[in-house]
This record gives sequence, structure tokens and C-alpha cells, in this order.
Amino acid sequence: MISTPPALPGLPALDALATVVDEVVTAEAAVPAAEARRVRALAAAGRYAQEAMAGQRSRVRASEMALREVASEIAAATALSDRSVQRQIDEAMTLSSSLPGVVAAWEAGALSRSHVRVIADVGARVPPGRKGEFDRLAVEVSPGLSPGRLRTTLAAMAERLHPTTVTQRHRAAHGRRGVRLVPGTDGTSDLIATLHPVHAAAIYDRLTQQAHALIDLRSGPALDAADEATRVSERPTGEALPDGPDPADERTTDQVRADILTDMLLTAAPAADPTREGDGPGTLGAIRARVQVVVPVLTMLTPESENLAPAELVGHGPVDVATARALAEATTVPWDRVLTHPVTGEVLATDTYHRTAAIDRHLRARDRRCRWPGCTAAAVRCEVDHTRDHALGGATHVGNLAHLCQRHHSQKQFTRWTVHQHPGGVLEWTSPTGRTYLDVPEAYPAAVAFVSTELEGTAADARGEGDVPRADRPVQPPGGEDDGDTLVPPGRRRTHDR
Repeated sequence: MISTPPALPGLPALDALATVVDEVVTAEAAVPAAEARRVRALAAAGRYAQEAMAGQRSRVRASEMALREVASEIAAATALSDRSVQRQIDEAMTLSSSLPGVVAAWEAGALSRSHVRVIADVGARVPPGRKGEFDRLAVEVSPGLSPGRLRTTLAAMAERLHPTTVTQRHRAAHGRRGVRLVPGTDGTSDLIATLHPVHAAAIYDRLTQQAHALIDLRSGPALDAADEATRVSERPTGEALPDGPDPADERTTDQVRADILTDMLLTAAPAADPTREGDGPGTLGAIRARVQVVVPVLTMLTPESENLAPAELVGHGPVDVATARALAEATTVPWDRVLTHPVTGEVLATDTYHRTAAIDRHLRARDRRCRWPGCTAAAVRCEVDHTRDHALGGATHVGNLAHLCQRHHSQKQFTRWTVHQHPGGVLEWTSPTGRTYLDVPEAYPAAVAFVSTELEGTAADARGEGDVPRADRPVQPPGGEDDGDTLVPPGRRRTHDR
């Protein structure tokens, strides 16, 4: 006999929980079919690109551009990154062709996206001639297994299907080594290195040992009161004890590991540099990191208001004001001053005391990133492109120039996408199917802020303050001048390439 346990004190009855679980299960069952249909649609888009090139002479570049054209059409229509869509098309075509049984089971609701992802990951290691067998086995063993347990089960199956040894496969995999940068949130990013397992383990072990050495040094040997008194008495009067580790250093092992890795990668010269002669750095050791940072002057002057106009690492997102201030104080590279409209934030002009190309400064300040809709590549990594080709009479001025990354520069040249530049640097892109998309330069935060009398009054009352500014009058930002009738804001911000 099965009895229903009583509800715990303070918790609702189990009937309510059962209802919630049923709703989750019902909703979960409706998701796989839609996801599988999307995969089939993306695979069809990839086949369309292939068929479009079927009657033409086979060229890798032309085929790539055909796929880019299709991917960018879908991406623009769905407000996604064209790179992501192209990658999804590739994955959908591979999944549909190599694992048709898995896709069918997914569409029927027997598998979830997590299960399919595990199957595809493990299946990528299976030789093409054994894909069919792996597809059948994966569908058979998946029901009832969690994705984690499924991975273990499939890995053993995949190993038995391999005609080659582990050594042979590891040697081939070593050719896929690389480094990737994945932007994160709240001021962090992931730097991911794919390396030989021995090298990866050795690097991690060395960082760990160095971190432990610093932490042990920071802690120091324990001394009792008598030992400390003896040490002090044995030194001449007035002579201080030697400086030791910073007692305020409370970094964890993970944090120390990250700091040591950053220090070594940014300052050390690689030993494997064929241009190195003697003790000095070669060409590789002389290369310095380059980033593009935008720092509003008002943020520098009033750090507590940084949320209103945060400093920005172009292509990645906001950076804290302390980092921005450290860059401003430490760098020897010239800063570009960017004069902006106090209300709209539009770039009006740039100036500098150094001999640099004024037109490039203006474009770098205006664009900040690649001007393809949705692209986040920093302007310092992009090419300056004539919107109307110079060979067709396009002028070399800011109204006909914009930053495009190498990918989207070549896509503009070799696909049927067209672009027209409107005043203010607004780019109007037209897709091959006739859809239009505007890419507007991102405005800098306005230097003048207007506040509501009602809201400000409520906030002032809560703080116990007196009169508040009138709602029809701008708030004076720090550094501005108010003559009683006209507000003259500073309206200046800085951008910097380092």
C-alpha cells in the first residue's frame, strides 16, 4: 500500500506541486518539435545556398559568400548575429545529414535539446562510415537517461566504433588547438585556450604552485608575542622591520592564478620567437596589446554617477571607473577628445594635440564598432570602407566612410547586399530579398539631464532635503557652468586606443 506523505508545515499541499509539475512537463513536451523544425528549416537554407552555386564554377570563396548571404538574410530578419546563424546552419546541415534518426526522435518529443547536443558532440568523433550505426544506437539508449549519463554511455559506444587508436586521434585533435575570447557579464570575459592536455595541465599546475607560494608568503610564519619582542629588541632603536607582503591582500587562489596569468601574458616575451636575437625581445616580444576604451569625462569627474554613462571597452561592454581612471593616468598613448552634442550625444568634432589623421579619429569616435547591423567588432579591429566605392566616384569624407570588420567588408563586396549612407553616419542596408535595415551610430549619453519635479521631489523628501530643481530646467552636471539662464555643459568625452 502506498501512502501519501503529509505536507510539510508552512508548505502548500502536494496537489499544488503536482499541478505545477504537470504544467512544466506539458510545456517541455511542446518545445522539442519546434526546435527540430527550426533545425530542418536552417538545413534547408544551407541547401538553398549550395543549390544556388550548383550551376557555377566551384569556388570556395563564392560558396562561402552564398552561405553568408543566406545567413545574413535570416539574421537580419530575426535580429540575430549573422555569424551565429551561419554557424547554426552548418550545425543543422550536419545534424540532419549525419543523424536523421536523432532529429526525427527529437521532433517526436523523445529527446530534448540537451540530449541532442550530447549526441552531436559525441557523434562528431565517430567515423563517417559508422554514423548510421551510432545514430540508431543513440536513439535506442537515450530514453530515461539524463544528458550527463547519456554522454558516458555514448562515449563508450563511440570508442568501440572507432577504427583508429586513441594516439592517432589525439594527434589529429592537436591540430585544433586555439584560443577564444567569450565576452561575459558584469566586467568579466572568458579567455578559453584549447591545448594539448599535458600542456594545459602543466600550465594550470604552474599557476597553482605560484598562487600557493604567494599566499604562503602573504600568510608568513606564525610568531608568538615573545618571538616578536625578541625580533624588535635585537634591531637598533628606531629602525623599522623590513617590508613584507601586503597584509590587506585577501585574494583567493583562483584570483591569484588569474592575476599571474594576466601578468605573464601581457608582459613576457615568448621564447619561441624566430626573430629574437641575444637577450632582447624580438618582433613578437615588442608587440603590445591594443584595446579601444571610451571614457565619458563626467564619469571621470564623478565616479558615483558611472551608471549614467559608464566607461566602455568597445566590443565587450562597460568597464568600471577605477579601471578607466587607471588607463587614463598610466597610458602614454595620446587620447582623442570627442566633442558631442549635449542633448543628442552626436559626435560633432574631434581634436588632439598630436599629429593623427583627423578623419580617422572622427570615424573611430562615431562608429566605435563594425557598422554591420548587430556586429560588435571594435573599430580598431575593422577596416575603413567607402560606402560608395571610390572607384565609382565615392568621396573620401566622413559622409561616405564607415568601419566594417573584414568579414562584413568582404560580404559587402561579394554578395548582393547593398548599403547607402545617410547624414549623421546612418547606414541603410538592403538585403538580397529587398528588406532594409538601419544601423545608427550609437549616441553618447547626453550631458544634460531633465528630471521630473514629482519624482525628484519624492526622492528629496525621502532624503530630507529642501527645494528641488524645476522640472523644466536641466540639472547642472559637475564641471558645467550655469549663468542663470543658459546651461553650458562640458559635453566632452574621450576615446582611447591602447
